[in-house]
Amino acid sequence: MAKKLYGNESITSLKGADRVRKRPGVIFGSDDLAGCFQAFFEILSNSIDEAREGYGKTIKITRFADHSIQVEDEARGIPLDYNPREKRFNWELVFCELYAGGKYYNTEGGHYAYSLGLNGLGACATQYASAWYDVTVWRDGQKYTLHFEKGENIGGLRQEPFKGRRTGTTQRFMPDLEVFTEIAIPKEWFERVLKQQAIVNAGITFEFSDKLDDTQQAFCYPDGVLGYVAELSDENRLSKPFLIKGEGTGRDRKDKDDYNVLAEIAFAFSGRTSQITYFHNSSWLEHGGSPDRAVRSALLSEVDRWIKAAGKYKANESKITFQDIEDSLILISSSFSTVTSYANQTKKAISNRYIQEFMTELIRSSLEIWFIEHQQEGLKVIDQILINKRSRESAEKQRLNLKKKLMGSTDFTNRVGNFVDCRSKDIEQRELYIVEGNSALGSVKMARDAEFQAVIPLRGKILNCLKADYAAIFKNQIIVDLVRIMGCGVEIGGKHMKDIPGFSLDNLRFGKIIICTDADVDGFQIRTLILAMFYRLMPSLIAAGKVFIAESPLYEITHATRQLEQTHFAYNESEKAKILAGLGEGRIKLQRSKGLGENEPEMMWQTTMNPETRRLIAVMPEAEGPMKDMFDVLLGDDLAGRKRYIELHGRDYLGDLDVL
Repeated sequence: MAKKLYGNESITSLKGADRVRKRPGVIFGSDDLAGCFQAFFEILSNSIDEAREGYGKTIKITRFADHSIQVEDEARGIPLDYNPREKRFNWELVFCELYAGGKYYNTEGGHYAYSLGLNGLGACATQYASAWYDVTVWRDGQKYTLHFEKGENIGGLRQEPFKGRRTGTTQRFMPDLEVFTEIAIPKEWFERVLKQQAIVNAGITFEFSDKLDDTQQAFCYPDGVLGYVAELSDENRLSKPFLIKGEGTGRDRKDKDDYNVLAEIAFAFSGRTSQITYFHNSSWLEHGGSPDRAVRSALLSEVDRWIKAAGKYKANESKITFQDIEDSLILISSSFSTVTSYANQTKKAISNRYIQEFMTELIRSSLEIWFIEHQQEGLKVIDQILINKRSRESAEKQRLNLKKKLMGSTDFTNRVGNFVDCRSKDIEQRELYIVEGNSALGSVKMARDAEFQAVIPLRGKILNCLKADYAAIFKNQIIVDLVRIMGCGVEIGGKHMKDIPGFSLDNLRFGKIIICTDADVDGFQIRTLILAMFYRLMPSLIAAGKVFIAESPLYEITHATRQLEQTHFAYNESEKAKILAGLGEGRIKLQRSKGLGENEPEMMWQTTMNPETRRLIAVMPEAEGPMKDMFDVLLGDDLAGRKRYIELHGRDYLGDLDVL
């Protein structure tokens, strides 16, 4: 196919609804479910702005069974009639023109001094991104209706007299699957955001009606952020909830205009609970920005100053970090400004310099007063913060020691006892056999292909990693040796122990990890304990398909005739029966297979190690729930479950074991 030339006619511009429909991610952040929800939030934001101005105290949101969404408010109603200044109807500007709205002069004493939707994008963009969009407005004694389909108005503006006193706007729309990859917004998303908006917009009620499950909920916080902090505080709180509030005027640069900032920060200190959340102009700041930097700077400097003043630092002790404060801090920040620099239209972070400076000084000066007026609470707070600090430092020291202990030497100059490496440097070719005891090591070592097969023996049964804590696990030399040899690290949870020493599949030194134990009760248990270790310490190893079980034969069957003597191996009872039935005349010798340590090297190579003839069972990951339940039955604390499992399935294993 001939390539088109890139010339003057190659440059085009999107027009009308295509500006949103073809590039929804530019406006809504993405074209997936999150972007679809952002489209709804754009409409909700306009109703919130009206309520904050004092027009209406209730906003009703409905999710319908067809996944269409309705937002209804009790505000003044969107002006839709003819606009002499713009020489166009307002409904065209609001719903069909990007960057058209009534909030551009909020810094000049106009409406919406502190507004969430300032850019004039939301209503138009959501309308463009909808399969259909209906608007009903009550104002000035008139009822107005509009209908849109895929960004195009159908039927123009309809108007009729209305005798009631009602005012407000109702907007119902169907997010378009031609624009978004998915439109079935989960109920939990609505609940989360409506609760957040109730928290930062004190006294406004958000009523949510869900037609999918026929439920209704209402969200309202009369005391706003302070009420929510009080809700989060528990009986272990170190201080009562406290509200910092202030308003200021400033500019981001000398050559910029002044703008206004309003901030409310509610906080409490707790011995158990921690949460920090930022909102700006009612929007949740997922990535924080200016308010987050202000909180960190002010709290760290002020708390550090009070610790020093109280003489709580030990001699030569390092100062606290914000993490030590954060571990015991409940803080909800809600700020507003007449000028806001958002990272993008989705409003996940702000970068205003003056907002950061204003909030830093507001929090710092308020905390200074709080510590003076609440000295007993303040002392309890700094004692807890110092406990957090010292616990963190102890965990970090343990982490560093553990990393050094587990990783060992990458060039194997510091060898693990009894470990026998292979010659190949090709990771995908290399195999590690984990065998049962030093006796098995001898047979496997002689039977292996030294080019690509390495061997490590286990000395007895390893620790049950499902029941032991990390301290006990990493005192077990067998486990430490295995981790060091494999080289990929471990996956450890916990606030201060996460990613220690940093699991990386790229650092795994072997393409296959093969568990090779005797085919008896002890061997099966050792195999299960090794699998439990992988499940607890490095589950990604199982998920990546790197773990295998070498199946050992149960029976050795020798068939001798005058001309020939042949040896057959059976891995279970049914195979034994099939082999015996297929043998002809001659002398047949049937014996239970010996343990790995007693097998001849030739037999080991043929049955267990030769890639052409061995049987490897790939350990495949299951869903987390069933996998966890099975490990709990086998090795965990579910004794009743283990007993039931044995009663139901024990007979399935008896034929393959030595039973008296």
